[in-house]
Amino acid sequence: QVQLVESGGGLVQPGGSLRLSCAASGSIFSINVMGWYRQAPGPQRELVATINNGGSTNYADSEKGRFTISRDNAKNTVYLQMNSLKPEATAVYYCKAIVVETPFNSRQYQYWGQGTQVTVSS
Repeated sequence: QVQLVESGGGLVQPGGSLRLSCAASGSIFSINVMGWYRQAPGPQRELVATINNGGSTNYADSEKGRFTISRDNAKNTVYLQMNSLKPEATAVYYCKAIVVETPFNSRQYQYWGQGTQVTVSS
């Protein structure tokens, strides 16, 4: 089992910045992909950004140029630096990790964090 713990959410004014962190712990051999998703009120959870273990990144078009995802492989931690925040970024932000748990089995497992609230409002 793997646990993901997010931190760094909160209330920020439009145009402000926040930095989210997500630390993974537990049965981890390698983490192939880490990413951030968000869910505003409603059923749809949308991709914000992902980063693989080679450092390649992918962003939602709406956040390109303002959000930056990075990871510290030694700490099994992923970060999301969010700048020039807009009210429409208000949502619960979830961390996701695609994990290989042992060197003896290449099967990948998907894990989610509990989410952290980001509110952009004046």
